[in-house]
This record gives sequence, C-alpha cells and structure tokens, in this order.
Amino acid sequence: MNLDEFRATLSDAKPPAVAPLLRAMWYAANGKWDEAHGIAQEINDRNSAWVHAHLHRVEGDLGNARYWYRHAAQAEATDSIHAEWERITTELLQSL
Repeated sequence: MNLDEFRATLSDAKPPAVAPLLRAMWYAANGKWDEAHGIAQEINDRNSAWVHAHLHRVEGDLGNARYWYRHAAQAEATDSIHAEWERITTELLQSL
C-alpha cells in the first residue's frame, strides 16, 4: 500500500487491515485521538514514540511531544500537522 492508497481509506468506516501504528495514523487523521493514542502507548519502539510525539503535538501538549520526539530520535517537527502526518505515514508504509 502506498500513501495515496492509504489516504483513500480515510473515508472508510474502519481502518484497513494494516500494522497497528498505521491504524493509529488512520485514527489520527480521522480525529480519533484516543484510539490513536491507545495504540501508540501499547508499542515500545522508536516508530511508536514518533507517532506518540505527533499525537501530543496534535493535542497541543508540546512538552510531552518533545519528550516523545527525543525517544523517537527525531527532530521536533516544525512543519504543519498534515505534513508531519504524511511523513510519518509514508515512513511506516515503507517499513512494511
């Protein structure tokens, strides 16, 4: 699946059958922060930390987001929320 194909699922009632962190990004794009955050909290690796950072940035909790960016070994995002969502989602799709 590529980014365009993934993006096309965003209007579906349920996320596609993809890896958990991609489901988290699907939920995030659909404004379901709690569902996305619950998934990110269940996984303990750099990618989940990056998703976690993004979610706290969306929430507006920049201090918490910075904590998770450090754990993800990622620079703090300064571009738009949408651009960061695309960057993370693209990376996760490529790692399948």
